[in-house]
Amino acid sequence: MPNFLPIPTTPLETPLLRAIRDIHARFTPLHDGEVASYIPELGKADPDHFGIAVATTDGHVYEAGDTTVPFTIQSVSKAIVYALALDMLGSDKVEAAIGVEPSGEAFNSIRLKADNRPFNAMVNAGAICCSGLLAETAGDEAFELIRSTLSRFAGRELEVDDAVFQSERQTGDRNRAIAYLLRTYGGVRGDVDHVLDTYFRQCSVLVTARDLAVMGASFANHGVNPVTGETVASNYAVARTLAVMISSGMYDFAGEWIYRVGVPAKSGVGGGILAALPSQLGLGIFSPRLDAHGNSVRGLRTCAALSDAFDLHMLSRRDDVRTCIAADYDFRTVPSKPGRQPHEQSILESRSGSIRVLELAGKLSFATMDYVTRRLTDPAGVPDFLILNLHRVSTITDAGLRLFTGLIRNQLPASTTTVIAGVEGTSPVAPQVKAMKEEGVRVRIFPTYDAAVDWAEDQIVYRHGGFSQIGIEADLSGQALLAGLSPQELADLSRLGTRVVFDAGARIIDAGEPPARVYFLVRGMVSVRSAHDVRLSTLIPGMAFGELALIDQPRIADVWADTEAVCLEISAEQFRAFQETHARAADRIMRNLAILLAGRVRMANARIDMLTG
Repeated sequence: MPNFLPIPTTPLETPLLRAIRDIHARFTPLHDGEVASYIPELGKADPDHFGIAVATTDGHVYEAGDTTVPFTIQSVSKAIVYALALDMLGSDKVEAAIGVEPSGEAFNSIRLKADNRPFNAMVNAGAICCSGLLAETAGDEAFELIRSTLSRFAGRELEVDDAVFQSERQTGDRNRAIAYLLRTYGGVRGDVDHVLDTYFRQCSVLVTARDLAVMGASFANHGVNPVTGETVASNYAVARTLAVMISSGMYDFAGEWIYRVGVPAKSGVGGGILAALPSQLGLGIFSPRLDAHGNSVRGLRTCAALSDAFDLHMLSRRDDVRTCIAADYDFRTVPSKPGRQPHEQSILESRSGSIRVLELAGKLSFATMDYVTRRLTDPAGVPDFLILNLHRVSTITDAGLRLFTGLIRNQLPASTTTVIAGVEGTSPVAPQVKAMKEEGVRVRIFPTYDAAVDWAEDQIVYRHGGFSQIGIEADLSGQALLAGLSPQELADLSRLGTRVVFDAGARIIDAGEPPARVYFLVRGMVSVRSAHDVRLSTLIPGMAFGELALIDQPRIADVWADTEAVCLEISAEQFRAFQETHARAADRIMRNLAILLAGRVRMANARIDMLTG
């Protein structure tokens, strides 16, 4: 037979990557516009360079064209430096010095507002004032602080193009005029040349289209660089910077831009455009040919094409708050956990409406959390235990968290216990939920839905006398796993087993051990816990554990004694010996095990029906 070489595999082209490549091919032949030449070094750029990069908020970057070609960031830096100033100096100081209104004029206009402040931080006057505020605070370290911040936004170390810096410095008379005008009215203090050198160097930092996309994604990701995971700006600074970018980021084309494209953006005369759509993506484009406003011609067309193709306009949202509740049910429709004693089961069935579950999903924002609170305004529908399962929740906004906290503190009656489920250590909302409890919000937190339900059921059983006999030894005839066995069969099985006593705090089963024994709890209380010591289930007299040893299935959790626990221990070998002499009883035990496992499946299926129905 011939030997065939393995076929090399390459990643499949996703629809977004194909769209980016198609748009790049569509606009590459476009040669409108001119390369900026008022700064001589910028005029040396290759007008045919064209790169498109899109970075998602989970850190993936799509690229087409010249995305690794370096160019100077120019005015795109203004957005990031403004965010830096807000975080470093405080909003009061920055907002007292720089306005937030669009100017309606060219980016390098020598004009201030009536109160002698720059119109905003995206025009040269505002950017020079912003650099001056940082220079006033950081002195000679101001530029290094700016370069470091730009680097953190990009996710890599950035450097300065010294030739462009010197060129800007030699030809920057208009910016000097702006700086001296600012100093006249207190907008710039100290050495004007030092402030301008800081500003010129800031504009001369080298970036790529990919860098701009990651910077944009850092804005879109609420100040967290999605590639490095580093927090590079506060949520306040991000929100205020994006607000100014919306109205003023594209020079005197900003109104047309927000009308047609609808994504906060900042352009630079080096040919770059950075755009950021909150919670979705960052966009970086490089193409040096500029229009009369100083914006990249291909960049404008690319952004408009992407916005149209994928409905990215920020004011064209179609979210439905109702989707935040995946299911809303009580235990009249979802059965309780199988394997309980008959009297416990009777208590739970008679009070099945005492537990209500809301399965929440997606983003809990102001609007979605308000919808959740309205679902709970009817006093008749408020149970003893409200379980809010956050397993599918990706984000809780600050406003959503305030409403969430208000729901528990003020809206729900004191008779209702709120239980939050699905908050494991890796959950994206775990820090907020834990902080809620640390701030005194009365809530129970469990890592899994099953653990939360188990605890709530135990509370109901306990409140209604179901655990009153916990200190009295349970008869084996009450064991669900042994239902249907005759008294003689129970006695024979009991004689085969060994009575063992575990002190409180003892580990009875180690998940790492082979499944060799089954235990029948006759007195005390034990808990099933995960490898991270999270309580998954509570067991009381009349319940069995370790029963998977009967079918030679591996253990998945540890079992610990919460109190002194008395058990009947039967090894797998002893059970096999019992099978040989008591075939009918052994078959009945295996049938009961199947029923118990099927009950767990029914419980899961009923819940799935709630989620998908």
